[in-house]
Formats: sequence, structure tokens, C-alpha cells
Amino acid sequence: MHYREVEGTREFVCRLETGRDWRGEIERLADEEGIDAAFFFGLGAVMDAEVWFYDQDDKEYREVVFDEPLEVATSVGNVSMLDGERFAHTHAVLSRRSSQALAGHLNAGTVFAGEVYVRAFDTDLQREYDETTELDLWFEH
Repeated sequence: MHYREVEGTREFVCRLETGRDWRGEIERLADEEGIDAAFFFGLGAVMDAEVWFYDQDDKEYREVVFDEPLEVATSVGNVSMLDGERFAHTHAVLSRRSSQALAGHLNAGTVFAGEVYVRAFDTDLQREYDETTELDLWFEH
């Protein structure tokens, strides 16, 4: 296991803008506030969603698109730097009208309504390529 202690001194509550991208809104907050590392969680609803599943054998993401309104039962993730840009690594549990749950890496989703809590860290966290998983993961500096 790799770990480090982090301290967070800034906290934000956000209402995401209707019609914008869920992940993009979190990245926009990070850009505007100079947040290079954070953890967040949220809830709300999206008008559509693009969810990714990482195929561990083929080492690539599989995309599933849902062109329907969905509740965001929960959304969790973190913000860190990836290739010089702020990146919101976002996962979500979404539900259909029938209450069927869908879950995975939320790559995109058009916000209907969203509320997010963000705790910014004073510690710099970078993502770097990990040869074992072939993913960009937190790297210790």
C-alpha cells in the first residue's frame, strides 16, 4: 500500500449548473479555486450519462451510454493533476425510474440538478501511469 498524510483546510459546497457536464463542473471549480488535490461526494440527477467500466483483462475502458434521465444516488471521487490539468476522477451510482442501479466511472453526464461537497487538500497529488494496471493512479512525490 502507498499512502501519505494530507491536510485539508478548504471546503466547498456547490450547486452544479443545469445543462453542464457533471465532471466538468467539478473540474471548473478546481480550476477557479486553484485546487490541485481534493476529495468530493455529491448527489442529484443527470439527463444522460456516459459510464465507463475498466476491463482488467484487456486493460481498457468499455463505454456504456445512457440517453435517459437518471438519479445520481451518489457520486464520489477525487481531484488531482493529470498531464498538467486538473482531473476529477468520478464514480457514480445512478438509478433508473424503475430503481435499477447502474454504476461505474462517470465520464460524462448532463446535469439536471447536482449538489457536491468538495474538501481541498493542501498536499499536491499527481496521477502517473502505473505499469501493473495500465491506469493513471495517484503517485507519491
